[in-house]
Amino acid sequence: MKSASIQEIKQELKSIPPSQLAELCLRLAKFKKDNKELLTYLLFESDDESAYIANIKKEIDLGFDELPKPNLYLTKKSLRKVLRITTKQIRYAGSPQVEVEALTYFCRKLHDSGIPLQDSPVLTNLYRQQLKKVRAVIATLHEDLQYDFLRALNGLD
Repeated sequence: MKSASIQEIKQELKSIPPSQLAELCLRLAKFKKDNKELLTYLLFESDDESAYIANIKKEIDLGFDELPKPNLYLTKKSLRKVLRITTKQIRYAGSPQVEVEALTYFCRKLHDSGIPLQDSPVLTNLYRQQLKKVRAVIATLHEDLQYDFLRALNGLD
């Protein structure tokens, strides 16, 4: 089965009555957890971006609280899981400010966690890659926001 383009889907959705559109959304939500999470964000959390960021930070904190620190291999796996969840939530928001704040918070937690990053090239690369990603997104923002976010990044290198 060949998928329709976004433009074709958009045109078709415009011609569907609202009640049928709601049924389609519910059916879509039943198929995948990601679809349900995205609909939850769009319906309930998209209005208050600061609360959504606080929720992301809370989940990052929970992930870091559950890290198995003595075992570096399991720590790497757990950090990747936390980062994967964070990235998914960033994708739902689709906002550069949310991305910068969440990834900066992740990097700050990783930096302050006491995990020996220098002992593992994988963790070092993961950390540097996230800093690089944050800097790239900051470069696309307004100058005032760039200044604020770059100040928040100080001390992480």
